[in-house]
Amino acid sequence: MIVGKPLFTTKEIQTKVRELADRISADYSGKDLLAVGILRGAFMFFSDLVRAIKAPLTIDFIVASSYVKMDTLGEVKIHCDIREDISDKDVLLIDDIIDSGITLNQIRERILARRPSSLKICVFLDKKERRMVDVPVDYIGFEIPNEYVVGYGLDYDNKFRNLPYISIFKKKA
Repeated sequence: MIVGKPLFTTKEIQTKVRELADRISADYSGKDLLAVGILRGAFMFFSDLVRAIKAPLTIDFIVASSYVKMDTLGEVKIHCDIREDISDKDVLLIDDIIDSGITLNQIRERILARRPSSLKICVFLDKKERRMVDVPVDYIGFEIPNEYVVGYGLDYDNKFRNLPYISIFKKKA
C-alpha cells in the first residue's frame, strides 16, 4: 500500500472548510438547521464544518456503507439511522465524498420521505467522473480526479482516516 504526497494539505482543507461554513451560515441565517453527518467517512469534515458554521444548529448522524476496501458493493446498508424528527426542519446532509452517487442518492431519498422543510447536500470531495446517479449537491469543497483517496476521514479498509490531509492511495501489486 502506498499513500502519496498530499493532494490537499491541511491548510488547504481548513481554508475550504471555512469558505463552505461561511456560505452555509449565510444561507441558513434565521432557520432551524439540522446538520446530518454520514458516518464514518465524514466525521472529520463534519466536525470541522459544524464548528465553523455561525448559524444555530442541531446535529444528528446516519451510519451507512457501500464500500469494502476499494470496491463499491452497489447496495447501501444503513447501520444507524437519524434519530431526530426532521419534519419541518431545514436539513443539511454532510458527506465526505460523492463518486457514483448511489449511496448519497439513497440517503437523500430516505430523508425526503420524512418531509423536511428543505434538504441541501454538502460534500467535501466530488469525483464527477464516476457519477452514475445524478444527485443535486449544493456545496462542494473540491473536485477530484478519478483516483482513490484517503485521509481526513476517508479510508482504505478502515485505515488512514487519521491523516490530516487528503492523499491519493495506490495498492501495491
